[in-house]
Amino acid sequence: MTSVATRPPPRGQPPATGTTRSGALRRRRLLVVAGLVALVALMALASLAVGTKPISIGPVWDAIWSPTGTEDDIVVRSLRVPRTVLGIGVGIALGVAGALMQGHTRNPLADPGLLGVEAGAAFFVVVGIYVLGVTSLFGYVWFAFVGAGAASVLVFVLGSLGRGGPTPVTLALAGVAVSALLSALTQALLLADLATFDAYRFWAVGSLAGRDAGIAAQVAPFLLVGLLLAVLNAPGLNMLALGEDVARALGQRVAVTRWTGLVAITLLTGSAVAACGPIAFVGLVVPHVVRALTGPDHRWLLPAAGLAGAVLLLAADVIGRVVVRPGELQVGIVLALVGAPFFVALVRRRRLVTL
Repeated sequence: MTSVATRPPPRGQPPATGTTRSGALRRRRLLVVAGLVALVALMALASLAVGTKPISIGPVWDAIWSPTGTEDDIVVRSLRVPRTVLGIGVGIALGVAGALMQGHTRNPLADPGLLGVEAGAAFFVVVGIYVLGVTSLFGYVWFAFVGAGAASVLVFVLGSLGRGGPTPVTLALAGVAVSALLSALTQALLLADLATFDAYRFWAVGSLAGRDAGIAAQVAPFLLVGLLLAVLNAPGLNMLALGEDVARALGQRVAVTRWTGLVAITLLTGSAVAACGPIAFVGLVVPHVVRALTGPDHRWLLPAAGLAGAVLLLAADVIGRVVVRPGELQVGIVLALVGAPFFVALVRRRRLVTL
């Protein structure tokens, strides 16, 4: 009698093989990436058309490809195009950084701020305002980026002090400690000077508004280098998922893989925070959603997470322009309102909690 395990496939249906399953998974992943690219394009178009002054698709197209100097052309080209481009870049950076962070720490609740990047950026911005009187977004960018890098280096050094070098546990603990210290110092400076607090709170809310092409150009080189390092890190991260001992047995240089990923996280998160301020939930929620569609292979997970991050950030920015029109709700506030209950729903699904 033929058992269930060895029962042949129905007549006319070829037997399922590893190659067949692999091909189906690859097609699904390609469809996911293609769908996310289409969603990014759709949300970018909405970002160009929606705002205090609604502009239909025709004038938007004309403003981009054949401007004549009309008011619509000025609004689209001077305000909305830089904002949309920056939103795409920051969304990609936060999505990829979140996927890297969760992969390296093996922690499903990890986000890019776990390494102290956001706390370091905030502290240096406050120092720039309090000590040097910096008040422009261009000044904030450089202080934030230097602070993000300095905090990350401190976390790496503290997490590497043990005999085993940097591990997910030591890095997470060092990140929590450094973040707590820098947050306390930031609060102390803010409480000491009301003018510093007034200037800082506009950056700290997290926003794409008021950012022009110059700010995008400032952070673009760091963002691009971070994305390149993330691509190079993906195969090694797949091996680390098997365990460090197995990865070493397969010839993987674990320390190099760890440092490459952590530098990529620092550059990506530092670029995003420097340009727009702290933006929560993108790097936390997006990798969970995408992992359910692409699987754990980081060669597919990272690009899909980046595209999904861009979709989420642009969607939140568009919603913020609509709900309180003619005013505007900052993207950081929208993501906090939408992201918190969404993430609670995600973590209640056990198959998305485990990595």
